[in-house]
Amino acid sequence: MSRMIEPLAVGRVIGEVVDSFTPSVKLNVTYNLNKTVCNGHELMPGLITTKPRVDIGGEDMRSAYTLIMTDPDVPGPSDPYLREHLHWIVTDIPGTTDASFGREIVSYETPKPVIGIHRYVFLLFKQKTRNAVSPPASRDRFNTRSFSQEHGLGLPVAAVYFNAQRENAARRR
Repeated sequence: MSRMIEPLAVGRVIGEVVDSFTPSVKLNVTYNLNKTVCNGHELMPGLITTKPRVDIGGEDMRSAYTLIMTDPDVPGPSDPYLREHLHWIVTDIPGTTDASFGREIVSYETPKPVIGIHRYVFLLFKQKTRNAVSPPASRDRFNTRSFSQEHGLGLPVAAVYFNAQRENAARRR
């Protein structure tokens, strides 16, 4: 198992959200210009109120990518019966740019975890053609696997996730 995949497997992103894949594109997610998302690290909800800067690699600007941000732990991680909740979709992102160059089809929704520690997952898919991805009917009960299949996206080419919990939640010591 590669070093990039291992934290995704340990964090159960692989298995619960997507199937195992081989990362092939660079993905950097940064909040407030200085808070880089690292697999499994915690970010405070107060720091993630505005959409992040998402830089992607890829071969060239002719390639198009779709970015999905989802929370698989709704309403809480011990009983995520509403899994998944969709927070953001940007499509038609040219390779070697950032998500601001793409087409936002589902606007960014600020994470607001209420119960327990939630995982917020960013998944990057390579599109076969531009304008091939349409918005889902609802943010609730979103399913990344089904959405990917419906739009011919296949497996992700990159992923990263962070954890967050309610600001005034009791912290472990």
